[in-house]
This record gives sequence, structure tokens and C-alpha cells, in this order.
Amino acid sequence: MELIIVESPSKAKTISRYLKGKYQVDASGGHIRDLPQKQLGVATDKNYEPRYVDSPGKEAIIKRLTEEAKRADRVYLATDPDREGEAISWHLQTVLGLPADGKNRIEFNEISPKAVERALASPRTIDYNLVDAQQARRVLDRLVGYKLSPLLNDKIGNGLSAGRVQSVALRLVVEREREIQAFKPEEYWTITAELQDGEKKYSPFKAALEKYRGKKCKIGSKQAADEALAALAAGTYKVANVRRSVTKSHAPAPFTTSTLQQDASNKLGMTAPETMLMAQHLYEGIDVEGMGHVAFVTYIRTDSTRVSSDAQAAARQYIEAHYGKEYLPEKPNFYASKKGAQDAHEAIRPIDLSRTPESVRKLLDKKHFNVYKLIYERFIASQMAQALYDSMQVEIENGDYMLKASGKALKFAGYTAVWQESKAGDEEEGGKGLLPPVEEGQALDCIGVKPEQKFTKPPVRYTDASLVKAMEDKGIGRPSTYATIISVLNKRKYVEKEGKYMKPTEVAYRITDMLVKYFPEVMDVGFTADMETKLDAIEDGGRDWHTVIADFYPPFERQLRFAKTDGDEVTDVKCSKCGSPMVRKTGKYGTYLACSNYPACSNIVSEGKAEVSDTPCPKCGAMMVVKSGRYGKFLACPNYPACKSTLPYGDKPAEGVLEGTCPVCGKPTKKLRTRTGKFYYGCTGYPACDFRSWDEPTGEKCPVCGGALVKTARGNIKCANKECSYRAPKPPKPEAPPQA
Repeated sequence: MELIIVESPSKAKTISRYLKGKYQVDASGGHIRDLPQKQLGVATDKNYEPRYVDSPGKEAIIKRLTEEAKRADRVYLATDPDREGEAISWHLQTVLGLPADGKNRIEFNEISPKAVERALASPRTIDYNLVDAQQARRVLDRLVGYKLSPLLNDKIGNGLSAGRVQSVALRLVVEREREIQAFKPEEYWTITAELQDGEKKYSPFKAALEKYRGKKCKIGSKQAADEALAALAAGTYKVANVRRSVTKSHAPAPFTTSTLQQDASNKLGMTAPETMLMAQHLYEGIDVEGMGHVAFVTYIRTDSTRVSSDAQAAARQYIEAHYGKEYLPEKPNFYASKKGAQDAHEAIRPIDLSRTPESVRKLLDKKHFNVYKLIYERFIASQMAQALYDSMQVEIENGDYMLKASGKALKFAGYTAVWQESKAGDEEEGGKGLLPPVEEGQALDCIGVKPEQKFTKPPVRYTDASLVKAMEDKGIGRPSTYATIISVLNKRKYVEKEGKYMKPTEVAYRITDMLVKYFPEVMDVGFTADMETKLDAIEDGGRDWHTVIADFYPPFERQLRFAKTDGDEVTDVKCSKCGSPMVRKTGKYGTYLACSNYPACSNIVSEGKAEVSDTPCPKCGAMMVVKSGRYGKFLACPNYPACKSTLPYGDKPAEGVLEGTCPVCGKPTKKLRTRTGKFYYGCTGYPACDFRSWDEPTGEKCPVCGGALVKTARGNIKCANKECSYRAPKPPKPEAPPQA
């Protein structure tokens, strides 16, 4: 029996069904080997060689695959057809002990019987140029992430992360928000005249004021608008020029990863990560009732608009059969990929055109169906003829002023019979149908003139769709990374959504400003795009990946050392542990003194007069001090780092008030608040007495079990012991006074 190894169980199910038991198909669950999770894993002093370890939790999978590989007559590695997929196959080859020069690598752009059989007929060796390109990316991202993230945590706050591409994308969001904040609206006016032929044979139409004495007319005030209105009222309207033409609209290219994410956001309201999850399922295969495990679309991580000749021929047959020969272009449509595209795979398209959206509507859930329908219709439209429009433009004179009207009507639907752009419709296309058949020199009657005051608008915040487009246009990242980047920005709470728009949080500004200050090259959009070009050069075999890292890391490390010590001040204070001079540093909690003999001596001492609260530390009893962090003020133990206890800062008057009496020691209790903001009562004798209660203690004990009696929010007295059902009787209501 021959063994085929893929990444996902879904993919394994689909291929196994297609091969009908001829092969054993198993899944690795993604990477089985990677850099260590809690260590750098890159030897910066030994030519940046990475140290790979078995991925945690993959022990059982590795053992199973190893045993299967030993029993198999032959092993095929069928991971995804990209750099990461090639690296996964390389790791599998290494861990399973397969020969380095063995022809065991197969790849296919779609999971279909024909494609899989074709791949099995032509196995190849591992492409080590692809592996090296992926290694370079992995090492580069590890060096940046593992070096910058601790710096952010030390200077700004805990739980922060930085990334070579992620941080540049965050910079785009922050800078857009600052443009919005700095924007000053400017007043301008538009003037629209409603006109009609003198004999009133045709419906009225609208024309907008466009030129004054042959130049673009800009009206910036009410006074200027009134002057224009007066001049128009005094003059007469006459048709100066009429242009009639047939305009063409070319069909859009089939989807790439980027354009799929953009259209799914604009048309379906789906996030980029959500879109990619649905597309991944459609690529790997979905259990369909009565059909088994079925794959629907080709590989979904691509920047190419190319399609195979077979797929193109199938599309042309489908179009002719369902729409007619006139909907076929004379020659098949071809599309140029964007500059910098890897063009390694086809565009995203359906595998089988007979599997129409309508035929699978009841077989797929709503989200999978919507994404499949989007992909299917876009591909069909991409191979259809142009749409044709009868267009008309009319220029109308009135003294020194020129007005313009335009309109168009659909002449031949072409690809629009299948596909409408996100902003489709006649209004967006430039008019509501054709204008009436006016002729040059014809006088027109004015029904009315409408002036309208407007103000320029600030730039629009990024959405998932527009951020993906910006990253693609600027060369930041690759198709496989767009959704991941957006997911991280949301997960880390660097951005928050207002509707579909991204707004940076406060910490995003601090992260961006700090990284731009100390690491301007890493945060430069051009540098990030140039690095992608260098990775492409490694893939093409023209550059050693070690040299790319060697060119980058030494200057980066110097910037890192400076960032860590910038603002440090050597003091006359001697370290109490080793006698070395102490250095004044600034961290997320303010200034502090650290031993200059670090790392041999790690002594640090808080500095400055911190505001002392009246809240005792719940761990050691010291009075907690007020600190400031990325989320505002909070309470911290003054004995840090020996005691790392923190509590929310009491910004409500109720917190800290003495209420109730401790039933254990008789001292007053204080109203306090937990980390999550919930109030409780604690003894002021802490830590000698550690009594706590969610309800206000009365100071008395239960007559039944001896537990503490507490007063609930409704004023009832009960036993705090959950196993005791004692409730104090309610006092009788006072009698109402006799009425006169």
C-alpha cells in the first residue's frame, strides 16, 4: 500500500474518496516541526541557523505517520502548493526519515480525481528554493517578533506583540486615523439645473455646473454661489455640444485571495478571516449528503489571475450553452497579474462547472454557499464578453458658465448578466439612463436651479476589504498572510470595530509611535515590500537566504540595544546587593532603579513618591500604591517584584468606604472591588484576619450554625453559610397613622 500525507483531515477525506481505497491517505495536522515556542530558536552567532523541534502535541501524529511510512511501499507528500506547504513536506521528509533526494513530493492546484491522478503520475523532489524562502520568512519574523515584543511589554504594557508585517499594517490604520483627526473640512457648493426642451416633448434632465470661462468652476462660499445663481438666472440655456458613443466595460478578472476577501467584505459583510475559513473548507472538501466528501474550488491562496486552458474551455462551453454565442468574446479573456505577483497558481475558480450554485444551495450552509456562489459567478463572468452602453454627454452654455449632463443605458449585458460590481447601478455608472435627444444649438427651458452647500469629507477608516487592498497595493505581506494579520489586530485589541470600520485603540498609537521612533526601517512600508521581493529572489534560486537575514539583523540589533537603553541615566545610588551603580530607567510603571550589573545582578528598586491608597495588598498586606498602565490607573503592591499583586483602581465613591463589621475579629470591613469590577467586603485587619464576603457583614453570628450574618442588597439578613437556611425575620411594617 502507498501512503499519501496531506495537512488536514478534511483534505485527506476528499482525496481518499476520490482514490477509492487505492492509497492510504493520512493528515499531519499542519506543521509537525517548527521553531521552539518559548525560545528564540535562531543561532544569531552561527549564520542564523534555525533550531527546529517537534511541535508540541504532535507526538502521537509523528509516531503514527512514522509507523505508516515504514510499512508503506512508497510515501507521497501532498501538502499545499506554496512555500509553507513545501516547508511542511520538507519537515515531514526529515522527521519520517525519507531520502532527501527522493521523488516523493506531489502537488495539485485543485482537489479533483483528475488533478490528483496527474500529480501521482509525476512526483518530484523537494524544491529547496521554496523551503529556503519559507525559512527566511520564518527566521526573519521570529527575530523581529521575539526581539520587539519584550521591548513593548517592558515599555508599554503586558500582553503586547509586534510583527514584521503586522506592525506595518497597524501603522497604516493609525496614520489613517490621525489623518481623520487632523482633517479640516472645507466648504464648497454645487449647483444643479433641471432643464427641458422648449416643446416639452421629453422628460426633464439635470445638468451640473462645471466650468466658468473655460476653467473648472470651484465655488467655495455662499456669496460665490449666489453670484453664479444670479448670472444663470439672467442668462439663457443653450446646448453647446452633444457627444454620443458606445462605451465598453470589460469583464473583471477571476478572484485572487485579495479580491475574494474584498468582495466578500463588500457584498457579504464577511471579515477576511471568516472568508478564508469558508474558502479553505471549500478547497479541502465538505461532507455533502449523498455525495460524500467533496471539494468545490481550487487553491485559495494565490495572487495570480491565470486560469488553465481546460478551465477556460469549459467556461466558454458553459457560457455558450446557457447564455448564447453572443456572450462569448471572439478570443478567450486573459488577465495580467499585478506587478510583484508570484503567479505560482491559478486564480480561484470552481472545480466543476456542472456543480452550479443553485444545484448545491440545499447542500451547503449559508456562508459556504455565499462564498461558493461568489467564486463561481466571478469566474464565469471573467470569461464573458464586454458589456456595451449607449452613452451621451451634453454641454450646456449659459453666458460664462458651462453645465454638463451625462447618462447611459445598457445596450448589451455581456458579463453583467452574471456579475455586478460592488457599486453597481446606473447612478454609480454615471447617470440614470440616456438623456433626451437634444441637439447642438437647441434652447432649453430651466425648470429650477438647486444650490447645495457641502463640505469635504475626511479619509474613510479602513475596513477589512480596504486594508487588504492597501496591503496588496503596497506589497505588504502575501495572500496567505492578509487574513492572519487582520485577525491578530482584532484579537490583540489593537483595533476596535465601529460597524465595519477599524479604529485604533489607545495602545495602538503608543506601539506605533515607539516602533517608528526606534525602528523606522522595519516600520517603513517600502522596506517591508522590498523584503518580499528578496524572499521571491530566494524562491527563484538567485539568492542565499542567510545573506538576506545577515544584511538585516546587525543594524536591527543595534537599534534594539539603543531602544532598550534610550533615556537611561546612571545614578550615584549603589546596588544593595552587589554595590554596582544603579541605572534610572523608565518602564510601563514609571521610573525605577535597576542594577547596572545586569544580568549578573537583577536587583531593581521602585523610585519616586507613588500615591499610596488605603487598600491593603490581598497577598502581603502592604498598602497598595496607584500606578498607571496602558488601560489607565490601577493598584499595585509596593513590594514588586517580590509581590506582584494588582487590583483595579477605585474610580467609584463606593469603593474603599468602611461598611459593616467583621464577625470574626470585630474590626470594620471595607468595600473593595475585584479585578473584574465586582464588589466585596474585606476585613481591615487583613492579613491577620482574612474574612471576606460578597454581602455586607452585620458583625453578628448565625444563631443556628455560628456562621456570619450578612445583609443582602435587598436589606434581608441571612446566614452567609450556603448550607444553612437561616433567614432573620423581617421587622413588622409600621402602622399607618389614622386618617383625619
